[in-house]
Amino acid sequence: MDVTTIILLFSTLLSILKNSIAVDTIRGHQIVRDGETITSAGGEFELGFFSPGRSTNRYLGIWYKKISNGTVVWVANRDTPITNTLGLVRVTNKGITLQTADGMIWSSNTSISTKNPVAQLLDSGNLVLRDGDHNIDNFFWQSFDYPGDNLLPGMKFGLDLVTGLDRYHTSWKSVDDPSTGNFTDRLDPNGFPQFFLYKGSVKWSRSGPWNGRQFSGSPNGNQNGIFSDKFVSNEREIYYKMDLINKTSPVVRYTLTPNGLVKLLVWNYQKQIWSVYLQIFLSESDCDHYGLCGANGICKINSVPRCECLKDFIPKFPKKWTADWSSGCVRKKELDCGTDASFMKYVGVKLPDTRHSWYDMRINLDECKRLCLKNCSCTAYANADIRLGGSGCILWFNELTDIKGYTEDGQDLFVKVPAFESVVSGRSKAKRHIWIILFPVVLVLVVLALIFLYVLRKGRQRAEENLKLSPESVALNKIESEEWELPLFDFKTIIKATDNFSQNNKLGEGGFGPVYKGMLKDRQEIAVKRLSNNSCQGLDEFINEVSCIAKLQHRNLVTLVGCCTEKGEKILIYEYMANKSLDSYIFDEKIRSSMDWPKRYTIIIGIARGLLYLHQDSKLRIIHRDLKASNILLDHEMNPKISDFGMARCFEGSQTEANTSRIVGTYGYMSPEYAIDGQFSVKSDVFSFGVLLIEIVSGKKNRLFSHPDHSLNLLGHAWKCYNEGMLLGLLDEAMLESSNQMQVFRVIQIGLLCVQEDPTDRPDMSQVFVMLSSKMKLAHPKKPGFFVERILQDKDHLLSNPEISSCNQFTITSVLPRQ
Repeated sequence: MDVTTIILLFSTLLSILKNSIAVDTIRGHQIVRDGETITSAGGEFELGFFSPGRSTNRYLGIWYKKISNGTVVWVANRDTPITNTLGLVRVTNKGITLQTADGMIWSSNTSISTKNPVAQLLDSGNLVLRDGDHNIDNFFWQSFDYPGDNLLPGMKFGLDLVTGLDRYHTSWKSVDDPSTGNFTDRLDPNGFPQFFLYKGSVKWSRSGPWNGRQFSGSPNGNQNGIFSDKFVSNEREIYYKMDLINKTSPVVRYTLTPNGLVKLLVWNYQKQIWSVYLQIFLSESDCDHYGLCGANGICKINSVPRCECLKDFIPKFPKKWTADWSSGCVRKKELDCGTDASFMKYVGVKLPDTRHSWYDMRINLDECKRLCLKNCSCTAYANADIRLGGSGCILWFNELTDIKGYTEDGQDLFVKVPAFESVVSGRSKAKRHIWIILFPVVLVLVVLALIFLYVLRKGRQRAEENLKLSPESVALNKIESEEWELPLFDFKTIIKATDNFSQNNKLGEGGFGPVYKGMLKDRQEIAVKRLSNNSCQGLDEFINEVSCIAKLQHRNLVTLVGCCTEKGEKILIYEYMANKSLDSYIFDEKIRSSMDWPKRYTIIIGIARGLLYLHQDSKLRIIHRDLKASNILLDHEMNPKISDFGMARCFEGSQTEANTSRIVGTYGYMSPEYAIDGQFSVKSDVFSFGVLLIEIVSGKKNRLFSHPDHSLNLLGHAWKCYNEGMLLGLLDEAMLESSNQMQVFRVIQIGLLCVQEDPTDRPDMSQVFVMLSSKMKLAHPKKPGFFVERILQDKDHLLSNPEISSCNQFTITSVLPRQ
């Protein structure tokens, strides 16, 4: 034991015998040892070291002093405990630090340009760092910005859109362990903002949107008059906050328990206990569990069974409905854009998931209804604010998920239904029955006979055709449309739409086969992908793509209109993308001059949104495995849409990675751990996205890039430019005049963060999206993977061809390992 350790131990033993420090402020020259505490000016809170429950580990935390002494509300080193009593708290111009004899284990990580740094514990329970010589309300850092499992009055809970600061809650692992637990409660700013409770990476529960009084999922929220609710949503920040109405109000706090319950607790002075005033987010079998009833289902808290379909909807899989509601409901009759529609009103509900909704706070409910009727894709509408009779508008454009019905309170939701289904009166129904009764019986019999003969003939034709088909074709024809979850087109319709696969309609061809432009009867333009017999995409890839993409609905993912498996064909029908693929723009010397920086940046954000949806927001976690420029399609407004899901993998629950012995993908976009070890995860797609970012900025392909001064590929060249501070030389000259250089440089840095060699160093897509959409400080990237390009011998056909198709498979040893 060295001299320093002996001195620290001796000082600590002496400090245990002392009383708490009678100040609320720690100045730069002061230290706090284990056994000493700092008390706020009014004596409400205390800062010091503690051991939770039966644990012997030591933590620096804040707890109540006047009431419920020992109830901890904030922990500094929750994931880095101290195993002895030698902890020291210091305040320097580098912030607040927690040290032991072995070195620093926690820091506020704040650089301060002041000679008099001061840390102060406020009576609100907020530990702040400020300049002791200036305004006491100007904080360099505050513990309220980094909450743990408690929300105290005055604390903001949400997102700073300027700095990227995300204030969210995480549970303790247990009452004896304050380290980060399984549950996270955080704001989702997409669409109309709302809060989600996650268990790991799985959506566990949802608050619903703020309706002006409370969150839609908590209609009986703040009715006590103890505190006031405040929800702010503007261009700079989105957050929720509660403030005590006066100084005599009872002590309240929200807490997130280790088992995922969010409780509003009030201190009972008479019984000297915390009383539960409100409990949010209940058990898995309760209506508060996210998506319990699936799409277009409603969970009624006082009904048995809990789930039922919305009016004019039926269970998607009727046979499974009584045992499993998660598959949800589908319409009895699809909405026809060319006919009138009406709305079914639901009173007293928790509004559906608003992540993909649109809203405008300036219009009324009548205008909201008009907009929904006018838009064929709109599925429902509601008031955004229920105060003063209602105002504002929310529109939904996809399936309605996570609706909860109450017996009272709640909000009004208007779901679009066919006009005929919702407005038929009793009189019109009676007339229809009379008309049916009076219809000539003979004519009915004739019609039935004709239908019987037609069905019999078609059955014989199908039986004859199946005798001629290959086993693969028979397998395709036996798959029911219910499994596909999208329309099955007959071959004649495809022949007519493409003019018998005319060469004039041919859009291109890849390793899978040709793609043709077509037009259906309703004038809808389509792209027909016809897998050839010698295609490297076989039955497995075809089924994978259909079953995968059919479940996806997002504006930045290509829409699969249907498929055709008749006569042994494997045909996919997509929405038509007028501007083809991204690679045809950014890699073409002539065309890419039309791609200025604002257009490229919009495309980058769109791709990020689509990939974030695949990884986090879709029903199943999906890893694309073949993200590249040629698989990003552009519609007539140059909006990007991710395509080609033949190699994608779907995961359920919290699974995020897997191994494979079959390596598929495109060299130049594949991550090292996938190409070398066969391990793929969401971080594999992040690597591909990073390559895309640098290609979009530079206008160069990663694999075809060459430089006279070195043998690095595009990633290596970008890494070299970044380290030498020469990023301007990486930019595509075609966009120099239109570019915001600081924004472009930031995108390059984000791209380099995405392509770091070690997947654990790479950010996930939620972090990437925040980086792209805010001005938060970025970390310095580490060395990228696969950044040196070597000349490969022509005998290896797979790697000698720079335009490797996404269906290629190769052994791990044939690609260049990490340098």
